[in-house]
Amino acid sequence: MAEEFDEFNEAELTADEAALLQDLLPELSDLGEARRKFLGQAATLGLGAFALNLLAQEQVFAALETPEGAMFAPIAEENAVTVKLKINGAEKAVTLDSRVTLLDALRERLNLTGSKKGCDHGQCGACTVIVDGRRVLSCLTLTAQCEGKSVTTIEGLASGDKLHPMQTAFIKHDGFQCGYCTPGQICSAVALLNEAKNGEASYVSTNLRTNAKSLKLSDDEIRERMSGNICRCGAYPNIVAAIREVHSGKESAQSWSFYTPDSELTASANENQEDEKNATV
Repeated sequence: MAEEFDEFNEAELTADEAALLQDLLPELSDLGEARRKFLGQAATLGLGAFALNLLAQEQVFAALETPEGAMFAPIAEENAVTVKLKINGAEKAVTLDSRVTLLDALRERLNLTGSKKGCDHGQCGACTVIVDGRRVLSCLTLTAQCEGKSVTTIEGLASGDKLHPMQTAFIKHDGFQCGYCTPGQICSAVALLNEAKNGEASYVSTNLRTNAKSLKLSDDEIRERMSGNICRCGAYPNIVAAIREVHSGKESAQSWSFYTPDSELTASANENQEDEKNATV
């Protein structure tokens, strides 16, 4: 500290000020040394605490058993609960954080990735699954709420290689384009048919007093009941056609066809005939 005061010109100080400065120099020097010592001790303590924290974390992860072939050690659960439920007909027991949603449990813990995470706010319907026969938004449903319940996802609708009638109808009527929303659309449509069978009303339903069971759904009814499932590709007319066919049990002609060389030749012949007709006129 004494060197820091060498820059002062003693000629600018009075005799009393110079004497006072000389008396204070030892104390200022001791204060500076104490300050440096305090900062050094504080830095040492901080680094020591950081090292202890890293060591504790390393010990926690080392204690976890990593399954053979796994890339990462299992996650240490907080607020862990064990939930027993039936997934697509199979009994399952999963231990997870009590705050984990059904969607995350299906995708991240049970490897059932058919249900999609779209908005994660319950607004798009891509995550729709069927719980005890009712359609639910799995992104807003806690896994812990499904204790003892039966959950059906898009993977559980087919019977072996045989598709569910709703899946077949979606393919026939081209009820999808990118396909991201399709699992939720199909699960919602399957549950919709059960709702109609039970006579459950919607906003556009007419008087149910005379016919409270097995409702015959109009296209407006289907659109209203499927309004919670968004298709950003805009395949709504085809989705309605697919649901209508399964609901009515009456097959209807599909509105599209696969490309074949013969279809190109037929289209070309029709164009030539149309050109000749126009030329004659």
